[in-house]
Amino acid sequence: MKVTTVGLDLAKTLFQVHGVDSQGHVVVRKQLRRADVLAFFAKLEPCVVGMEACGSSHYWGRELAKLGHTVRLIAPQFVRPYVKSNKTDAADAEAICEAVQRPHMRFVPVKTPVQQTILSLHRARAGLVKSRTALANQIRGLLGEFGIALPQGIRLLGQRAMEALSTRDREHSEPFRALIQMLVEHLRELGNKVAELEGRIRAIHRTDAPGRLLESIPGIGPLTASALAASIGDARAFRSGRELAAWLGLVPRQHSSGGTPRLLGISKRGDTALRTLLIHGARAVIRMAAVKPEMADSWLMKLCQRRHKNIAAVALAAKNARTAWAMLIRNQAYQAGHVPARSSVTD
Repeated sequence: MKVTTVGLDLAKTLFQVHGVDSQGHVVVRKQLRRADVLAFFAKLEPCVVGMEACGSSHYWGRELAKLGHTVRLIAPQFVRPYVKSNKTDAADAEAICEAVQRPHMRFVPVKTPVQQTILSLHRARAGLVKSRTALANQIRGLLGEFGIALPQGIRLLGQRAMEALSTRDREHSEPFRALIQMLVEHLRELGNKVAELEGRIRAIHRTDAPGRLLESIPGIGPLTASALAASIGDARAFRSGRELAAWLGLVPRQHSSGGTPRLLGISKRGDTALRTLLIHGARAVIRMAAVKPEMADSWLMKLCQRRHKNIAAVALAAKNARTAWAMLIRNQAYQAGHVPARSSVTD
């Protein structure tokens, strides 16, 4: 019997396959070693292959697409309701096979190697920034134990720490001074690595047309534009700008019942690092708009007068996400004061 749909549970060494025919009857249920996966699918006629959007899923998606199969990546939270009884690899593969056949299921586009490379650089940079922040806090804490309080800011933290120790040289032992100096040097190394990765990201960004298009939006700089363009990929995977904003976790959660709508805080779904970049960019726009008289009657400043600036920053980030979707769909540059018309990818 012909296999029409396959659920593939990815792993490091052992992969589980669950295949059904057009009537939903189980045709194949087996375990494959990593080296045998491509050979197995090469023997199958082109079919729909569903996988969870997890580690290595984009790689396998590209490889299976080369063999003529239609690949569908599904977010793990959308597969979980279809798992029967206890969790096993076989049950997961069956659940994926069932979920991929649902008519209204949402799928994750398979990313290209270039998009994955850009996002890898962003992930590495975010990890270094997190480590640098933790190290800076540790230096402040250690100095604080000896009565040394340094001003806010990370740029001059190392210099100020060493100056504070030199002015009170007799109060501190040599091992403590050596410890702080070692940590300060490590802090500088992390800063240099962050700057190096940012340079690589900007170099790739200069050759990326969608990224350069998004950079013209106020509140979206080269780093945010690069990450946003690589994460979105094909903008037509989203039906509207609001769907993109929801994918980024920038829209309110709902807890409605009995016909009574109840909106909560933002859902915070999706890519945390990308959402953070968008919100930080929005904060910068608010800070600059506050000192510009021509912005006093703008939508943003009126919102800041009614609500907290944090709420306004999230609202602007969501608006920028919608604007980015519209610009990518139409391939148009940013236009200040543009009044959007209702549209979708089916227009």
